[in-house]
Amino acid sequence: MSSHHIIREKQEPALIIANGEACSWDLLAQLLEWSPFVVVLDGAILRVLDLGIHVDVLLGDFDRGLAREEIYARQHPIEIVHTPDQEKTDLEKAFDFLIERGHEAVNVVWATGRRADHTITNITNIVRYRDRLKIVLLDDYSRIFLLDRSYEKWYAAGTPLSLIPIGTVSGIGTAGLAYNLHDESLTLGYRTGANNYTEADGPVRILHTSGDLLLMECWD
Repeated sequence: MSSHHIIREKQEPALIIANGEACSWDLLAQLLEWSPFVVVLDGAILRVLDLGIHVDVLLGDFDRGLAREEIYARQHPIEIVHTPDQEKTDLEKAFDFLIERGHEAVNVVWATGRRADHTITNITNIVRYRDRLKIVLLDDYSRIFLLDRSYEKWYAAGTPLSLIPIGTVSGIGTAGLAYNLHDESLTLGYRTGANNYTEADGPVRILHTSGDLLLMECWD
């Protein structure tokens, strides 16, 4: 399947396919439909090629070797980017690569599930890219992204929403949730805003004055 259904390079979000638990084909196909640029992290490349997905860039440290001839035989053209820096994860290096190429937004799949340390790192590290890259992590049960200081969006009644602070987040105020916050603080490991939900159809408003606050839109 080609990801180049509609070409709006650098105007539509790029897509990164990491190497965690695979998502449903329905979700992946939906994202590919609107992603003109697809980056795959090295450990996932053969899994991705087995799905018949067109890949633009293969990126990673290739610490487990690189089946270059097999990859070229199954996918050509493809750009192979070697990123040996061991101080960053392959996902972080993919974010850096997209920023250098002028992309402003990216969706990420296969970044959760499997190893817990990878999942926690992938979710929390997106805060390092505030103001440089709009990042959305998606799987079959959640959509995760970093909030601006002021956020508003319409939701249907009963939509599960979780506010997860990275470190301490202060001055949080919400409207439209079953359990609203009023100029309060959340701290990871001590108090979070997990397992909240929308009280009725309508806009949800979330403000915070300092810190890094993730929103998780969830479904079962």
